[in-house]
Amino acid sequence: MSAAVPAVEREPRTVRDRPVVVGIGGTLRAGSSTSRALEHALAAAEHAGAEVVLLGAEALQLPLYDPAGPENAAAERLLAEIRRADGLIVASPGYHGGPSGVVKNALDYLEELRTDERPYLDGRAVGVVVCAAGWQATITTLASLRSIVHALRGWPTPLGVAINSMEAPFGEDGRPCERVAAQLATVGQQVVEFANRGEARPRRPLAERVDGRRGVEDVARVERRGA
Repeated sequence: MSAAVPAVEREPRTVRDRPVVVGIGGTLRAGSSTSRALEHALAAAEHAGAEVVLLGAEALQLPLYDPAGPENAAAERLLAEIRRADGLIVASPGYHGGPSGVVKNALDYLEELRTDERPYLDGRAVGVVVCAAGWQATITTLASLRSIVHALRGWPTPLGVAINSMEAPFGEDGRPCERVAAQLATVGQQVVEFANRGEARPRRPLAERVDGRRGVEDVARVERRGA
């Protein structure tokens, strides 16, 4: 990815504006549990008042992330949508105890946001949804994704959704069972709620945010790390 790509301007929001919630994930298999779950969670966010954007697995078929790699139109769209997002919902199948390669690679591309005014997922609420065949893979993948969100400076919502595909969580019509539907709705609503709480807060310069006992050299060192 080229470091010269200009950042997308993001205007401050007011309480009356609709927050933007971006959903990323799913699988390349049509009608997968993960894709259905992501769509239902986004529908809940939209019902709660958000503008929603779905970047499913087909939109995430990106080259393996290379910091020095060439520009890529699909990657630029992903980054542009994340830049304007107030919250995210990330959904992944559990593959061998971790997120799928498609989802992890997409999250790796967020390294391109390191020098933004809001680096990575800073200040954004992130709902996490995982589907896997069995509770072990489901829970370990959920924990892994939440750790990745933390590393990207995002705020995982209090509820993360773990869906065991062995328990028939979706009916033949594609609709989730009552328990799963309630959990997905809660995640979508929480992302919107926390996005609204964080609206229009101006970011102070780093020197005003760090502990006053730190010296100028400490501030400069943190700035260089992209904090």
